[in-house]
Amino acid sequence: MMEEVLNIMANKKRALIIGCGIAGPAAAMFLKQAGCDPVIYEAMPGHDDYKGLFLNVGRNGLRVLQKLGVEKTVRAEGIEMRVMNFQSGRGKFLGQVGSMEGEPQGYTVKRGFLHKALREAAERENIPVHFGKRLAGVQMNGSTVTAVFEDGSTAEGDVLIGCDGIHSRTRELVVPNAAKPEYTGLISFGGFARGAAVKREPGVQHMIFGKKAFFGYLVKEDGEIFWFGNLSWPGTPTRKSLQVISETEWRRRFHELYRFDPDPVPDIIQKTEGGIGVYPIYDMLTQPAWHRGRAVLIGDAIHAVSPNAGQGASLALEDAMVLAKCMRDIDDAEKAFARFEALRRERVERIVKYSRSIGQRKHATNPVQVFFRDLMLPIFLKSANKHSNEWMYDYRIDWEEKVTG
Repeated sequence: MMEEVLNIMANKKRALIIGCGIAGPAAAMFLKQAGCDPVIYEAMPGHDDYKGLFLNVGRNGLRVLQKLGVEKTVRAEGIEMRVMNFQSGRGKFLGQVGSMEGEPQGYTVKRGFLHKALREAAERENIPVHFGKRLAGVQMNGSTVTAVFEDGSTAEGDVLIGCDGIHSRTRELVVPNAAKPEYTGLISFGGFARGAAVKREPGVQHMIFGKKAFFGYLVKEDGEIFWFGNLSWPGTPTRKSLQVISETEWRRRFHELYRFDPDPVPDIIQKTEGGIGVYPIYDMLTQPAWHRGRAVLIGDAIHAVSPNAGQGASLALEDAMVLAKCMRDIDDAEKAFARFEALRRERVERIVKYSRSIGQRKHATNPVQVFFRDLMLPIFLKSANKHSNEWMYDYRIDWEEKVTG
């Protein structure tokens, strides 16, 4: 009996996971269920539990979190998403999409909270998480792969999984001919407010086509307001270049941007607490390959999606589950990676394209464009309600179903 246990332990694939955001801990936990031995390496010197804004976890992502035992935590902390109300910059109600009946589309949670929930779930399963490990090189030698870190340390494993986001260092090293992230022409910004004259409507997200920029908000049960905006921005900005502009200057600009928009938009800007996050929106529609040798990429590292469809986190979670299934059922790592890519590529590219199209529709400011948008949007929303995005939200992964090569 002891000999069998030792053999099983010896045959476990050691998985080096680069990145401890969303995809990394989820992949680690699923891989452990699949019989692997995962270790997470994160470039940041410590956790980012209290940084960043918020994100959506669609009900497709919630199903994955349920398998990891994290779903109830997200539901308890998050804001339920059921309906989006659309309003013009003149205050005219344009229509509604979604339904108050049935399962919600998902939940909105603070990004740092989701990172924390997933990391702590992984740590409870005794999965090691090492901070301050910024990847510098990847070396492959037959049946092993070695991660080389900037601090001079190394780690050897059977496979390496890149989960390090849209500006992935792993992608640069593993797929050197990969397409670069593409700037969508928009920046995203947002924050958290309290005390504004806003009526809380459970399950409702408000979307306003402001006179100069788009604005959205939703209200948590305790009265905290989550808000965001999008704005056309020239050039190819980086997060660092936007951070050069001071917090005071951003607040002045946003006040001017929304001062003539309908209530409660100006009040929400005025009552914002803490910092306002500002980020350029990049995405990646397609890549020549998602893997090479004993290394593979998942989540934003290989198919980054803009936030318009609210699917970035859910796609990363789906990737983690499907990859682990492939590695569980296909012994050869390269064949498992190839099968993973084949199972995921069409779906994620469709969602990246769909999300980009939403962003393009939101930003009409020319009077003629605004007139036709406000005229046609109610018709479009009625059609959207008849032809819901079930293909996106109702996607299911059967953990028990065997993957064949």
